[in-house]
Amino acid sequence: MDADPALVAAARADYPGPTWLVADLAELDLPALGEPEPFDAAVLAGNVLAFVAVGTEPEVLRRVATHLRPDGVLTVGFGTDRGYPLTAFDADAVAAGLRVEQRFATWDLRPWRDDASFAVSVLRRPAD
Repeated sequence: MDADPALVAAARADYPGPTWLVADLAELDLPALGEPEPFDAAVLAGNVLAFVAVGTEPEVLRRVATHLRPDGVLTVGFGTDRGYPLTAFDADAVAAGLRVEQRFATWDLRPWRDDASFAVSVLRRPAD
């Protein structure tokens, strides 16, 4: 999923098979896009939250959380120097109905440390 139709078209061409959608994460509405089933898991990799419109991070987290199954997982990775402090991210995640289960310093799951330049956070939507 991406808001840029050209990037989605490239993904479709390079990787046929999966469902690729054009959508703004801050306005995510899967049923309106013809995808009524919620996600078992979602991944926001590649500094996604650093590239959404400033101030929409809480809404992006809320929208993605809304589209997770109960007990579903959201994994988010971004540079800690990208202007979205982890304290704000954690508060926004909780406000979106998610809980932080794990945090790592890299995608290959190196242990978290406070001076890490990258954070990979595993969030869970509690079971209803």
